[in-house]
Amino acid sequence: MESFDVAIVGYGPAGATLAHLLGQCGLKTVVLERESAAYHLPRAVHFDAEVMRVLQWIGIAEKIEPMTALHPGMRFLDRDGKLLLDWPRPQGEGPQGWRANYRFHQPDLETLLRDGLAARPEVSVRTRCDVFFVEDQGEVVEIRYEDMSCGKVNRIAAKYVVGCDGARSLIRRYIESGMEDYGFHERWLVVDLILNREKPELGDHSIQYCVPERPATYVRGPGMRRRWEITVRPEEDSAEISKPERVWELLSEWIKPDEAELERTAVYVFHSLVADDWRKGRLILAGDACHQTPPFMGQGMCAGTRDVANLYWKLALICQGKVTGEDAERLLDTYESERKPNAREYIQTAVRLGGLINTIGTETALRAALPGSDGSARMESIAPPLGSGLGRGDKAGRLFGQPRLADGRLMDRVFPHAFVVVADAALTQGLDLPEGVGLVTTANSNAAEHLARFGARATVLRPDRHTLGGADTAEELRALIALVLPNPLTLQEPEMV
Repeated sequence: MESFDVAIVGYGPAGATLAHLLGQCGLKTVVLERESAAYHLPRAVHFDAEVMRVLQWIGIAEKIEPMTALHPGMRFLDRDGKLLLDWPRPQGEGPQGWRANYRFHQPDLETLLRDGLAARPEVSVRTRCDVFFVEDQGEVVEIRYEDMSCGKVNRIAAKYVVGCDGARSLIRRYIESGMEDYGFHERWLVVDLILNREKPELGDHSIQYCVPERPATYVRGPGMRRRWEITVRPEEDSAEISKPERVWELLSEWIKPDEAELERTAVYVFHSLVADDWRKGRLILAGDACHQTPPFMGQGMCAGTRDVANLYWKLALICQGKVTGEDAERLLDTYESERKPNAREYIQTAVRLGGLINTIGTETALRAALPGSDGSARMESIAPPLGSGLGRGDKAGRLFGQPRLADGRLMDRVFPHAFVVVADAALTQGLDLPEGVGLVTTANSNAAEHLARFGARATVLRPDRHTLGGADTAEELRALIALVLPNPLTLQEPEMV
């Protein structure tokens, strides 16, 4: 029977990104996907700097960036077009080494992900393969799938199986996980169109139309692509509201049929769910298989990318034999304990934002719902830390920025998939680092501004660039470094915080 380190079920962005990361770590990986090709129509339209940093790791950031559109921010308008709230987004290079937000066309990203995997000998991608049997046998997992191109049933074995197989996940069924429900289940009509000519009055901002009887969202995509998401009322039929004549009627205040071509119309039920269990033995979930979010913060695909960034290096340590036995179990347990609270906070925030869009129709109401210290309405970005897991103290589990070295290179290009010490140069005098652990100091980079933002003189970064904790003395820094000793890629038993 053919054997692999990791089998990934599902070949969307999360599955493809995980395959890249595992392949870069030298793990023999197989991807099993039922469909023959990537979905050719728009789906996700937004990702953030954290995701772009991961795309940098796998070598496609510079390729996707020219395909994206600037995202200046979000505006909330009432029924008369009056501005209720302006939520600008920062422009230019931010702490992660990239712009804060990007608008993109998902088929463009999926093409780059798939083309890149074709050049990775460690990764085998098998499309038109329908997985129907999964059995955790203790030391390995047996998988059976039908090759639908010829009807042949194949068996393979893997040390671990990761279900990146979407909201109807087969792997989640084998784990037998329930779902935490945060109460948001609404039908929205999603309309993607391509302009026939420029229409600058639509603008580049995302717009939330706060009209309680018919809330709507406008999103500018790259090039001539534009999207509207419009609430479907309870009494309305999904098939009827999706017909072109009805769609153009709903869009009539913004655009006319001769100004654009409809690319896709579909009614989606937006959910707010988080899986109770993200792992059972050697079966693991990632992406939509373990969480589903309303789209109002544009964090659906982002959450899946965060999942695989958290997971890949832990699987690599284990599959390479650098963490074994009970230590391996504890390390894998931190995947759910760290990621689940983070995903939950994004989803709950999206639910609250969806509730505002549905109910807020006046400036007074918006100020009451989103009060700022000056009495105005205010939206603020969230960046929740990881939940309890690896590290020490209240500064563990925070996403750290990406310093630029003195020669202009970004840190992750110099120290890919490695633990890195980032410190005030004065704390590193006489410091004895394990082989393979990177060092970035205030003397050879712009680390000082990143450390100031973090609130400590030093930190140790995990391969996913979250912190193991903060240090203000050489002794505290040595204690953090001890968490990655004696082997630079082997963690001590995690301290739960």
